[in-house]
Amino acid sequence: MVRLRLGTRGSPLALTQAGMVRDALCAAHGWRPDDIETVVIRTTGDRVQDRALAEIGGKALWTKELDRALLAGEIDAAVHSMKDVETVRPAAIRIAAMLPRADVRDRLIGVAAIADLPHAATVGTSSPRRRAQLLRRRPDLRIVLFRGNVDTRLGKLAAGEVDATLLAAAGLDRLGRTTVGHAVPTDTMLPAPAQGAVGIEVRADDAAAQALFAAIDDPATHACVAAERALLAALKADCHSPVAALASLSGEMLTLRGELLAEDGTAQVEGHVEGTADDDLGARLAADLLARAPDPVRRLFAG
Repeated sequence: MVRLRLGTRGSPLALTQAGMVRDALCAAHGWRPDDIETVVIRTTGDRVQDRALAEIGGKALWTKELDRALLAGEIDAAVHSMKDVETVRPAAIRIAAMLPRADVRDRLIGVAAIADLPHAATVGTSSPRRRAQLLRRRPDLRIVLFRGNVDTRLGKLAAGEVDATLLAAAGLDRLGRTTVGHAVPTDTMLPAPAQGAVGIEVRADDAAAQALFAAIDDPATHACVAAERALLAALKADCHSPVAALASLSGEMLTLRGELLAEDGTAQVEGHVEGTADDDLGARLAADLLARAPDPVRRLFAG
């Protein structure tokens, strides 16, 4: 008998992450794998690969079909890479749990370090954050749109379409590509908010599902990702916004780091705040960054 229907995108990484959630539920509740049905839902973001997400609807392209299925009762929960989940979510949906966070860093593939890229090298990425951070360090680089799943992007790199690309270390590790690329230190490239975290959403009125997933929630990951997402919310940032953030927890003390950049990398501001997970660190850091931001950066977040 199927106890729970788990919705996911159909990419190899998404299916791997759904399998991680299934295995965690089985371990927590003594279920068998076939007690959980994996329901693959094709999203607009999967179908449209030739344009930047910001041009065709933003992060909602990864979530809206899963949201519809969840609210229609076709699935009981949806599994997401949390960095792909828009900051403002429907009131009828709740983030019920997050798995323990994986490596938060980016990996550079094609060369060992940003400094090793040839002059005017071509780097493929669809991330405004990565684009701005690269241009901040290497304004000579040519940045081109690069979308698709991990295998698609690695295939384009192997075919010589670009000299290098960047992918999240967590996704590569989950796919068994532990030796692909070179990890970029977070002091060089602060990651995207929520990078490396897998989250599960359920209906807000489904108390039974919330209780099931509470058993697999990692409180430290949940607190850190919530702080990073609170920074995005306070900035009113969207998928156009070159924003980086990373929270870390030591005992009860949470440190939230953030970086805002101009789209072309010519201006930047960074900072950090400390407090408990109950403090509104996202709003505090947003106010501090905007107060100190150069005009080209402040203008991006004025609305």
